[in-house]
Amino acid sequence: MKTKLILLFLTHLSTYYFSFSQTSEHLTFKGIPIDGTLKEYVSKMTQNGFSNLNTDDGKILLNGDFAGYTNCKVRVIELKQKDLVHKIDVKFPDLQTWSTLSGNYFELKDMLTDKYGNATEIVERFDSYTQNIDDNNKMIKVKLDNCKYFSIWKTDKGDIHLSIQHQGMSSCYVTLLYSDKINSEIMKALAKRDL
Repeated sequence: MKTKLILLFLTHLSTYYFSFSQTSEHLTFKGIPIDGTLKEYVSKMTQNGFSNLNTDDGKILLNGDFAGYTNCKVRVIELKQKDLVHKIDVKFPDLQTWSTLSGNYFELKDMLTDKYGNATEIVERFDSYTQNIDDNNKMIKVKLDNCKYFSIWKTDKGDIHLSIQHQGMSSCYVTLLYSDKINSEIMKALAKRDL
């Protein structure tokens, strides 16, 4: 009898969890709807193994593992006027070669395509002549803003942007930005009120 009650409870709990995660109107990141206050969201992320690195003007920087990659930096961004999370920005680890940088980009693109279907928009090019250039020259083009590699998925719940980015001449990496549709529209409405 005790076993049957426990099984019944676990079945009910799993059904509740599954239906909650499937019925969220918000875009999710690591299974967590991109919604709620900054403090609430960060609490959920730390329960998922992320550590809090710092807070900066409506943004909290976390560190942790994501999509099979270790040591990712995750920025949780809120609408300051409403204390409402609306974007999650993931910075994957810095890489030193084009083959590893583009390899990460295409691996993540494949996983996102499996989950969300084909990207709505794809741009994958260098801005200047690139025929027969080697990996080293491709990395130089990334560092000089002559590389445009991004894919965008527009879903009913929000947008997902995957791109190759750089900071200065020493840091090249892949980023992934999740933008919740409902809360981003709230942000736009607040901004329009100021105009």
